[in-house]
Amino acid sequence: MAAEPQPKALTRKPLLLNKVEGSQEVVNMAAIVPKEDGVISVSEDRTVRVWLKRDSGQYWPSIYHAMPSPCSCMSFNPETRRLSIGLDNGTISEFILSEDYNKMTLVKSYQAHQSRVIMVLFVLEMEWVLSTGQDKHFTWHCSESGQRLGGYRTSAGACGLQFDVETRHVFVGDHSGQVTILKLEQESCSLVTTFKGHTGGVTALLWDPIQRVLFSGSSDHSIIMWDIGGRKGTAIELQGHNDKVQSLSYAHHTRQLISCGADGGIVVWNMDVERQETPEWLDSDSCQKCDQPFFWNFKQMWDSKKIGLRQHHCRKCGKAVCGKCSSKRSSIPLMGFEFEVRVCDSCHDSITDEERAPTATFHDSKHNIVHVHFDATRGWLLTSGTDKVIKV
Repeated sequence: MAAEPQPKALTRKPLLLNKVEGSQEVVNMAAIVPKEDGVISVSEDRTVRVWLKRDSGQYWPSIYHAMPSPCSCMSFNPETRRLSIGLDNGTISEFILSEDYNKMTLVKSYQAHQSRVIMVLFVLEMEWVLSTGQDKHFTWHCSESGQRLGGYRTSAGACGLQFDVETRHVFVGDHSGQVTILKLEQESCSLVTTFKGHTGGVTALLWDPIQRVLFSGSSDHSIIMWDIGGRKGTAIELQGHNDKVQSLSYAHHTRQLISCGADGGIVVWNMDVERQETPEWLDSDSCQKCDQPFFWNFKQMWDSKKIGLRQHHCRKCGKAVCGKCSSKRSSIPLMGFEFEVRVCDSCHDSITDEERAPTATFHDSKHNIVHVHFDATRGWLLTSGTDKVIKV
């Protein structure tokens, strides 16, 4: 009996296999069809399409279904072939796809929100449909009866939604930059905690149930890795994008995080290294290296007869320093800084070449990515962009 091929780490430059074109508007979400050479997509042009690869090598729609409103998001469960589609009018529609992916049958619809559905998740184990909307509500429905089980009002419109089956915790990230953790029961929910680390809104969430780690991507260009599993609230920053982070995916077998951004960048992060938490920035009225006063420290400026200096911070030690004492730049990959950042002169001298070795690889997708999906069994990466194109 032949051994099953093991998933390989994503180390080489991604090779473009195919482009799927034909949508009239932005493809908001798409997914690779498991065990098939196909793609499911939902678009702002109100269409749901299932693209299967033909003998010619091109993808053609085996299903072309028009919805009553623009399709904002989707969730596909391969085991049941259940496709849940969120719409701009607040409705969630559920379909079952045929085995040959040539037909889709409407099962039921939920009037889940008062405005656009932002994220939808179908949880087979619970028979729940979870969703967030622009109406600042998180809701969950029973997928068997179609009844609404409960809801929770968030502080702002939510763009991130993840669920942990084992603990029944749901993670909701919103435009204020806050992440809310709720404990769901059959018909009630309770607030567990909220936390905030981003200076911009949360644009994507990803939960790793094995390592018990939550990743949040933001419009502030950063990703934060939150250790929910008990390491006293450790939060590790990952800085590798020049624009807002749009979507996250994870290769569990190789422990690699895949992040995509509005800058067109695809960053593959090696999460199998011991990363360090970034230090908090320290407060001081004078440089913690040379003791020169900062410009608001009038007393020391008067006493020393010196002009106040602008305050900076070393990204490695967190100390408040002047420009002269932090004139150098360095990457600090183990702290998540893949780009060069400001460090004080003494920290710069202490960072070794080994510590500067990158822990991420960078690739250009050549389009503004809206969503990413990774098929670990084949090592296929799918991106959909604002250019209406799906790339595999």
